[in-house]
Amino acid sequence: MTHIRAELAKAIPDMMRHTERIRNIGVVAHIHHGKTTLSDNLLAAAGMISNELAGKQLYLNFDEQEQARLLTINNADVTIVHEYQGQQHLINLIDTPGHVDFGGDVTRAMRAVDGAVVVVCAVEGVMAQTETVLRQALREKVKPVLFINKVDRAINELKLTPDALQKRFTIIIDEVNELIRRMAPEEFGDSWLVNPSNGSVAFGSGYANWAISVPYMKRTGVTFKDIIEYVSTDRPREIAAKARINDVIFDMVVQHLPNPGVAQKYRIPNIWKGDISTTVAKAMAATDPEGPTAFMVTDITMDANAGEIATGRVFSGRLIKGMELTVVGTKLKNRVQHVSLFMGPERLMVEEVTAGNIAAVIGLTDAFAGTTMSNAADMVPFEEIRHVSEPVVTVAIEPKHMSDLPKLIETMRKIAKEDASLKVEINPETGEHLLSGMGELHLEITQFRIINDYKVEISASKPIVVYRETVKHPGGPFEGKSPNKHNKFYFEVERLPDAVVQAIKEGEIPQGKSFKDTKALVTKLEALGIPRDEGRGITAVEGTNIFFDVTKGIQNLNETMDLVVDAIKEAINRGPLANEKVYGLKIRLVDAKLHEDSIHRGPAQTIPAARSGVYGAMCMAERILLEPLQKVTVNVPQDILSGATRELQRRRGEILDMTNVGDLQTVVAKVPVAEMFGFASDIRSATAGKVLWATESMGFEPLPHEMQPAIVAEVRTRRGLKPEPYDAAYYSG
Repeated sequence: MTHIRAELAKAIPDMMRHTERIRNIGVVAHIHHGKTTLSDNLLAAAGMISNELAGKQLYLNFDEQEQARLLTINNADVTIVHEYQGQQHLINLIDTPGHVDFGGDVTRAMRAVDGAVVVVCAVEGVMAQTETVLRQALREKVKPVLFINKVDRAINELKLTPDALQKRFTIIIDEVNELIRRMAPEEFGDSWLVNPSNGSVAFGSGYANWAISVPYMKRTGVTFKDIIEYVSTDRPREIAAKARINDVIFDMVVQHLPNPGVAQKYRIPNIWKGDISTTVAKAMAATDPEGPTAFMVTDITMDANAGEIATGRVFSGRLIKGMELTVVGTKLKNRVQHVSLFMGPERLMVEEVTAGNIAAVIGLTDAFAGTTMSNAADMVPFEEIRHVSEPVVTVAIEPKHMSDLPKLIETMRKIAKEDASLKVEINPETGEHLLSGMGELHLEITQFRIINDYKVEISASKPIVVYRETVKHPGGPFEGKSPNKHNKFYFEVERLPDAVVQAIKEGEIPQGKSFKDTKALVTKLEALGIPRDEGRGITAVEGTNIFFDVTKGIQNLNETMDLVVDAIKEAINRGPLANEKVYGLKIRLVDAKLHEDSIHRGPAQTIPAARSGVYGAMCMAERILLEPLQKVTVNVPQDILSGATRELQRRRGEILDMTNVGDLQTVVAKVPVAEMFGFASDIRSATAGKVLWATESMGFEPLPHEMQPAIVAEVRTRRGLKPEPYDAAYYSG
């Protein structure tokens, strides 16, 4: 433990028991706005790295690829002790990625924390990913505070006067508050707004080791005029000594962000939907270390020596070496081998971790990100962690040596567990291993890990875009017949209203086929545009699609319904146009004729009949492909703006907005993911390297009409199908 002071290691286990003095926080921001540099400075406070190296060492970017690319790829956890008003406070900090490809890590981190330090660059201001990370935090009822970073750049590069600088800050604060007002939970809309006068906003430079806030200025007598003078005359050491970044940021964290005892009272009902009268519910609301253990895993990391390490939040009870925990919802039991706290790349072994803290555990081999672990037999699991975007790019991977095939399969299993944003599947028809991720960079880094960390030589296809299928207009009823012709199902399909699709994505409409409060769900659907009579027939929600049974009094249908739902899942996961997943579809079963003898309506008869019924109705409704789009934000100097806009338009980009700050122009465009391959090198060439850009998922939109036939044929051929899709007659049996 070379970086951890011995007294710190002794003090932490006792401090973990005082929940009122614990803060669990995430540092979130748009890419390259300075999160990891800031986090380094905060580590200097704990004596974990030297003040000289703080901001330059990027201690929390300990992954080889993070250091090479100068960006954060994984969440990095660290526990720090900070003294505030004469009392020691324990701060569990997670440094999160800013690149959109690793947004899943931010979402998972937000489940573990109660507060977030939102970092915004004083020069660039609020950017696309700032809004995304704020949305992720507020959705999890995580309270924000604001740090405006790179103030030295605003002074030196933009040459802003004190008045202009203050106006710039006001614009940033107003924009952040507008986002909070729009996205915060109703009960916190006003109380969570950030305000410089109460100290919930700080200003500074992560790189130069200084920060300032209004309360700090009042307490120390350091003024903004002093700051501008020190920065303008290049005296960073003097300003860092007078305006200590650690004191300012951590004071803001302790004063304005909630401790677990406060936060869990309002966060538990948001992230856990079990019965509030149970023992475990009461223990979580009270952050009770003596209650049943409720541990939610938010991250899995692989350690060469220790194996799998499960990181997560202890909401009640405690984690003790040797205790047995069950994966909630299964009969799988795992024994805790070691309990520790993350200290960046190192871990501090402890005897136990109590409620309200973030722990790293070895031994939970059946856990993955999102798993609930408990010793309470009847505990309901935590709500699923909802990711803002989904995998839109795929590569096919094969081992270079066939003898490595078993090792590759095991490696793919591990990386899928480690990164819940990745999707791994084996195509049974081609034998390919398909790896889907958030973007080109995400997949590049994953391949690097397979080769270098897991020592499997692989070859990979070029990145392939993931499409979705839907329909243009209502279609059906269409009759699907069973192979024995004794069972018939009649289906209609149409697009779901956008508001319903959004509600599914937000988790307001639960997945699956059993609903706790169907009455409330029907009312919700009615408010979103689904007629009440139809809503009462809700039978299953699969992905962004809903299946309604609107039949009346059909004999034996109840016995067969599970098989019908299985058939619909198959149809939705492999659409009839190009075997891509189906998106935003309303499926209605309007009639059925079933054989009275159950032996004649088993899986082999029912599943093909129902699947053909859905496929045929989709053919009648005119199937179309949807393509994924990204919002691309590009910052360039005014004189090379034309090179950047030309590059975006060349990629079927649609310019949405253009603004300027000083001589920097910001261009916001909507660009298909299929056209974004190779964008990094091309935009640098087009702008002589003077460019900063970021991307954000914008969901799916119809592929242009003229491109549909060629892309459908291309996708089908790649999947080993004949180029032309079947028509409705093929499914009539």
